[in-house]
Amino acid sequence: MTIATVPDRNWLAEIPPAALNAAPSGIVEVFDYGRGRQGLIPLWVGEGDQPPPRFVTDAAKASLDGGETFYTYQGGIPELREAIAAYMTRCYGAAPGGGAFRPETFFATIGGMHAIEIATRLTLGPGDEALIPSPAWPNFCGAIETSGARAVPVPLGREGRWSLDVERLAAAVTPATKAIFLNSPANPTGFIATAEEIAATLALSRRHDLWIIADEIYGRLTYDGARAPSFHDVMAPDDKILFVQTLSKNWAMTGFRVGWLEAPAALGPIIENLVQFTSSGVPVFTQRAGVAALNQGEAFLADQIERCRRSRDILCEGLLATGRVRFFEPEAAFYLFFAIDGFPDSRALALRLIDEAGVGAAPGSAFGPGGEGFLRICFARNPGQIAEATRRIVEWLRT
Repeated sequence: MTIATVPDRNWLAEIPPAALNAAPSGIVEVFDYGRGRQGLIPLWVGEGDQPPPRFVTDAAKASLDGGETFYTYQGGIPELREAIAAYMTRCYGAAPGGGAFRPETFFATIGGMHAIEIATRLTLGPGDEALIPSPAWPNFCGAIETSGARAVPVPLGREGRWSLDVERLAAAVTPATKAIFLNSPANPTGFIATAEEIAATLALSRRHDLWIIADEIYGRLTYDGARAPSFHDVMAPDDKILFVQTLSKNWAMTGFRVGWLEAPAALGPIIENLVQFTSSGVPVFTQRAGVAALNQGEAFLADQIERCRRSRDILCEGLLATGRVRFFEPEAAFYLFFAIDGFPDSRALALRLIDEAGVGAAPGSAFGPGGEGFLRICFARNPGQIAEATRRIVEWLRT
């Protein structure tokens, strides 16, 4: 029997440009390069080394044992939406317009990234533009550009601290601009937008009728004892703001993949449709774990913050003493974004640290314009391990 042969198909030519041209993650590249290295201290991704608290895993197990393994509400189980509303009322006070936050304004998602994806689909289409203060987490640009829109990086200020330069934002607005993505407190820089910067950004969005997509997931992971300023503090009920949140960071639940999108209740049917077409809903057992985290997690979060503070101080003091490392001390989140004199190529530097110092860091080039020349280290780990990582980097710099 003769088997017909056909030329190899050019599969890449079959893929739409928005997907084909999506930039690969520079963080994942370094992660893959160092994965499995014996003795390496991996500080390249945004998660800590602690498992979730026992009451979180117990809630998930009880849900599984109870047979909650079927399809569920697209917007999230009522208990989770109610727990989110109560949590937000405790932490942020009155909702826009007064009174307690309402469950129908919260929609469960597969972590914060799913919330970003839905927010992008709600606000942007092909040919639209979105402004992103930069350096920024690369997934913002990825979500925008795979939707056919264009991400427009806007440099952060660097006058004594990382800061939001609202004048630069305003200068970047064009007729194609439809949204501003603002992550505060920020990954990778650890900066917190001030109340004045947030109010000025809101005024800019009102002036040009822009959406704001506010990623405030590190809003309580601050080092001055207070939550970060929020658009919740200054917005009116009719402002065009979508909020992204996740349980991943505060309660060490990165692998649970549960978060939420906060949006006007009138958008509920559209958001639930988008959930249906992207994930068909969040597993019930992870939502039960989320309820437990929100209702019982304050002591764990306080311990997390104090542990991160100790690790931050060890890392900052050790690197600063070398006289070769430059950074602004992070005000929030759990990242140090730093530059080492004499090493302008962050990708090459990150690979060398893996090979020669046994420390994994994310290259600043992965975070867009303004990131090159920097490295990001996640210090949400045991202070002893951060002390060892610091020692290794310091010793490497001396060689």
